[in-house]
Amino acid sequence: MKRARTTRAAAVLLGPFFALFTVVMVVPIGYAVWLSLFTEKQSGLGFGGTETVFSGLDNYAAALGDRAFREGFVVLLGYCLLYIPLMVGGALALALLLDSALARARRFFQLALFLPHAVPGIIAALIWVYLYTPQLSPVVGAMEAGGIGFDFFSPEGALPSVVNIALWEWLGYNMVIFYAALQAVDRSVLEAATVDGAGAWRIAFSIKVPLISASVAMVALFTVIGSLQLFTEPLILAKGTGSAVSSTWTPNMYAYTAAFERNDYGLAAAASILLALTAALLSFVVTRFTGRKGRKA
Repeated sequence: MKRARTTRAAAVLLGPFFALFTVVMVVPIGYAVWLSLFTEKQSGLGFGGTETVFSGLDNYAAALGDRAFREGFVVLLGYCLLYIPLMVGGALALALLLDSALARARRFFQLALFLPHAVPGIIAALIWVYLYTPQLSPVVGAMEAGGIGFDFFSPEGALPSVVNIALWEWLGYNMVIFYAALQAVDRSVLEAATVDGAGAWRIAFSIKVPLISASVAMVALFTVIGSLQLFTEPLILAKGTGSAVSSTWTPNMYAYTAAFERNDYGLAAAASILLALTAALLSFVVTRFTGRKGRKA
């Protein structure tokens, strides 16, 4: 009787969550998979209208066979290799600095570092497009006055420009996560290490970092997933004068262009599913890797 009451109580409490999860996750994903299996074809030499026909895996083959889609993943690879170490390492370094006895005015620096995250992504990208644009940007003007010439919209400068915007937006957010985890570390452990003669660097990287490995793993996982969803920053940057960022620069932009510029919803759905599968695979790899590192620690 008691077990039945417990089961009913659990069903009542979890019911709203599963209902919302089904509506906002399961149904859209299922619809995207269904949509990716169909395509629209014109009949009568283009004069007979369009009809939706079952195409099986043709949309997936078309996406994988498109050079622009494959190059988008190459761009994502370069972005991840540059962005993820800078993000995780930078946020962790800032959190360790704030947690140390050397830091002063901690609340001010926490607010100053977190404040960019409160700016919407589109607004942040527009701010940086202004700062990247020659004849408008005081930053570019100062660089040119100092003899430093760098085109932020060039093929070589586009990727670092996007990475810089993303770091500006998210570095403070992840720093707060690390700092909160460091505040939960037992101070008696740190005091014991100090008594044993451990220096600040040894305490930071041999004691503090291993003790917050779960937070590091979580931030790394979210950063990987967020990297694969790269869209807003390059979309705004593509509007810059002479920008090397194209409308298919990333897989997300490829799907957006296919859906809303070419009206090929089947291809867009297939590209989205392929990107989602890639994100799931990388999330699994990161989770297994960080889990194994955590068990060893």
